[in-house]
Amino acid sequence: MPTAGARRRAHENRPHHWFAHQLVLALSGQRPVHALLGHALPAAYDRLAELAPQAPLRPLAPAGRGTTAPTVRDCGLCRPCRGVIEAFARIAADGRLRALAFRLELGADSRWRCAALDIGPAPAVRGPAG
Repeated sequence: MPTAGARRRAHENRPHHWFAHQLVLALSGQRPVHALLGHALPAAYDRLAELAPQAPLRPLAPAGRGTTAPTVRDCGLCRPCRGVIEAFARIAADGRLRALAFRLELGADSRWRCAALDIGPAPAVRGPAG
């Protein structure tokens, strides 16, 4: 019988979990966008390159002030047809949950590639009361 840790690692190594984690790293500024170059189709890579400079998942407070890096809280999927995964992830960042949606397609070389992605709107930042 596999250990709890082995079951967790096997679960996290599923394609949609792996991609969710990689997208969070790129969208939080922890990893450069080009790290996903071979893992994304052109349209998805362009979208990632458009989003990444804004670092929409970067913590609002400066590092070292009680902030933690964003993490994948939950990840789910739908398989609308063979060789396609439409996935979502709930991302914990700054004490709030953000939504991340992406589509994976299985290539002729048996590798999964991100074909599309989108992130939910940024939470409103409250300014000074006035």
